[in-house]
Amino acid sequence: MAKKYEYKFVSVKLGGSVWEGRPNNDYRQEITANAQDGWRFVQAFAPAIGTLGSGFAGYTDLIFEREIEVK
Repeated sequence: MAKKYEYKFVSVKLGGSVWEGRPNNDYRQEITANAQDGWRFVQAFAPAIGTLGSGFAGYTDLIFEREIEVK
């Protein structure tokens, strides 16, 4: 039987100058806290902004998944 998953997205705002792109909150703490709730960290995605996607992102999304019980 195929496995099914649910996904969760947590936005982490980036601060500092556009050149630094440092997170305003502790993404490591966010990943650890979600792992304790059964979520597996999959990826961090920071979409580019501006003309033709050449700008800098103001945030990054942490993407988590966990298996759903199939009945």
